[in-house]
Amino acid sequence: MSDTLTTQSFGIKSVLAELGIKENNFGASTGLKHKMTNGKKIESFSPVDGTLIGSVNAATVSDYAAVMQTAEEAFKVWRLMPAPKRGEIVRQMGDELRKYKEPLGKLVSYEMGKSLQEGLGEVQEMIDICDFAVGLSRQLYGLTMHSERPKHRMYEQWHPFGTIGIISAFNFPVAVWSWNAALAWVCGDVCIWKPSSKVPMCAIACQNIIADVLKRNNVPEGVSCVVIGNESGDLINNDKRIPLVSFTGSTRIGRHVSKTVAERFGNTILELGGNNAIIVSEHADLNMVLVGAVFGAVGTAGQRCTSTRRLIIHESVYDKTINVLKNAYGQLKIGNPLDSNNHVGPLIDKGAVQDYLNAIEKAKLEGGKILVEGGVLTGEGYESGCYVKPCIVEAKNEFNIVQEETFAPILYVMKYKTIEEAIAMQNGVPQGLSSAIFTNSMREMELFLSHAGSDCGIANVNIGTSGAEIGGAFGGEKETGGGRESGSDAWKAYMRRQTNTINYSDSLPLAQGIKFDF
Repeated sequence: MSDTLTTQSFGIKSVLAELGIKENNFGASTGLKHKMTNGKKIESFSPVDGTLIGSVNAATVSDYAAVMQTAEEAFKVWRLMPAPKRGEIVRQMGDELRKYKEPLGKLVSYEMGKSLQEGLGEVQEMIDICDFAVGLSRQLYGLTMHSERPKHRMYEQWHPFGTIGIISAFNFPVAVWSWNAALAWVCGDVCIWKPSSKVPMCAIACQNIIADVLKRNNVPEGVSCVVIGNESGDLINNDKRIPLVSFTGSTRIGRHVSKTVAERFGNTILELGGNNAIIVSEHADLNMVLVGAVFGAVGTAGQRCTSTRRLIIHESVYDKTINVLKNAYGQLKIGNPLDSNNHVGPLIDKGAVQDYLNAIEKAKLEGGKILVEGGVLTGEGYESGCYVKPCIVEAKNEFNIVQEETFAPILYVMKYKTIEEAIAMQNGVPQGLSSAIFTNSMREMELFLSHAGSDCGIANVNIGTSGAEIGGAFGGEKETGGGRESGSDAWKAYMRRQTNTINYSDSLPLAQGIKFDF
């Protein structure tokens, strides 16, 4: 681990030590101990101040094979444990996360660059999904159906799938993994996690926390596994022993994952790009719009899949809304996200900064008008080179760049005349994750939520696009991928359905009245 860690950030050394990260060569883990690897070194730099947090060695092919074998052996034991007992162990995981909420939240904030409040909130999401999963462990219900044959009983039951592959993105280093893992565990599955190579330390910290709980409960190694490095992603996608892969990331990589897993008849949950819009009605409360739009556009520096990318504003309130937004953007404080006085932190790395700059230039070339100027910040406090100014661009929905998702604080604004036109604009992009309308008109609310309304997996009224509660299934449509994570009945994705028929008569009637003469 680097000895050049700054104390001004908040004492990262002590945070890592508290989370049990004492070595820097972990690339593969099966739950109770980390295995030494000779894979390629992956270094984690904080976008907050450019400091090297530490390094890990990527898992090699042999590391992956060992982890996978251990996971398969663990599944044979884990699947036979009663679901409520599995739920009890997940409950203990939630308690352990409560114990380490502060240091883990700090690490999430420092390694990813989101605000400390968001980092702590992400850990709270992990705690919440554990609580949800505990209750779920007693509600893995199947249906009983009436058979058309006399003295027959039919019912459905659900069985664990096996080893679940979870490939997560940098912007939520820990929460998305937990949405999948907590549900999969109570369903009787074991999990192998490939975190983003941009935030490996967060994954190692989580594994340390979970390992302690597994060890206390004499659970075999392999129920919770971690493999780090991009090569491990393709190993998971191509592995016929993994019936379900949950992937969170870009639409481009999602296409590859979908094709690869489908070719071996595997299942996927895909959480890909978002191009989320807020419709601002002439009947909207502009004070509420201001909060929802600004947080949605600049929160996490625009690096959420649910971030607000487009603001579709009724022509009668367009000028007023733009003036209010300009005033708010002028008051934004950009800087170290660990300082609660700042509103906007850094982008994840310099590659993301370049994508941000390219998007602004493309918008200009297509005829976009810059309403709030963007740019890269330099000087004291911005040494990492990852801090940018939130930008507002007046654009048209059909611009090529508007049709794309740029993971940065760029907000495109545009006018509409009728609510039908606004909904068509909202739906007129390839992505379909989150959407919102701000209005006090009941007619507009209901139309937006109707069959003729939003085509997104999430549709909100008088709430922004950003964020979601763990009680509701999370996911989207079109190029967002499909499938659902987290709450509701999303647990069914982690299990295989089986229909059973019991004949308790003394004869065997055949379908369609078929008879054999013997």
